Amino acid sequence: MAELPQLRLVTPPTADGSATRRPSTARRGMRPGRIVSVGGGKGGVGKSLVAASLGIELARRGCRVVLVDCDLGGANLHTSLGIDPPRRTLSEFVNHSVERIEEILVPTGIPNLSLVSGALDHLDAASPSHGQKMRLIRHLQSMEADFAILDLAAGTQKNTLDFFLLADHKVLVLAPEHSAVENAHRFVKAAFWRRLRAASSIFGVANLLDEFLDGGRFRGPAEVLDAIQGADEEAGRQLREQMAAFRPGLVVNQVRTPEDAELGPGVAAAWRRHFGIDMDVLGAVEYDDDVWRAARERRPLLLARSESRASRSLVRIASVIQELDALAETGR
Repeated sequence: MAELPQLRLVTPPTADGSATRRPSTARRGMRPGRIVSVGGGKGGVGKSLVAASLGIELARRGCRVVLVDCDLGGANLHTSLGIDPPRRTLSEFVNHSVERIEEILVPTGIPNLSLVSGALDHLDAASPSHGQKMRLIRHLQSMEADFAILDLAAGTQKNTLDFFLLADHKVLVLAPEHSAVENAHRFVKAAFWRRLRAASSIFGVANLLDEFLDGGRFRGPAEVLDAIQGADEEAGRQLREQMAAFRPGLVVNQVRTPEDAELGPGVAAAWRRHFGIDMDVLGAVEYDDDVWRAARERRPLLLARSESRASRSLVRIASVIQELDALAETGR
């Protein structure tokens, strides 16, 4: 069977398609922790700033938060937190020097907030095997935290897409630049098709999907889903339900003008028009010189410049994510 990402199905599959479940709330004494992935198609759009700021703000609100640097080949999330490169990194988890991801948690100096640093010195960790990736996914899903926030690498590599798909809240960051918008669209489109292919395998219609796609008769995903449901009504219904849950949240960073601020709703409308699926607009982060000033001071923006325009924008985005999380919890 083809490699499958860990989907958020009612009963999620493992790599071999068998059923698995997240840790029960009875065993943990709390609801299952939420995973927030922060991705995008282009480097330099502010993914690490968004991830670190969300982690800091949620921690300040009393949530137990773990930031995870999943940019395995170029880890730098620690710099957004203003701390030195940690000695303990994902390298030790990948090579089995430690067996539990909790053993490489690094304190950040911020109450309720810990860091799992990406690999800095282990080349194999930049491209983990399928087994290593699935082991990491299992540990991420079982961490004793209210939120695990994953800062992803740029690009559309399979491992990056799978970490994005793993999350309960999928945050897509882009800047108001033509190349950034194009790359963000390419990223979320690749994630959509990867999820669709994986889900079609679970519901037994992978061959049907390939047949439709190879025929080239359909203009977009909505038509493909219609065709699958026409051929197999129950599998098509389940597949459509799962794909409707693929609902990224959009953050536009470095907004300078009212036109920049309208980019989020515009991208969401285009996505709905072409893919038939909604996208949440989480908010916009105003361009602010205080961002680079805080970076030069090696201090987190929300701590160094808490009243800056960018800080206030990021705090509002954290509130939106918490509101969406509460709505998802009531709908479970």
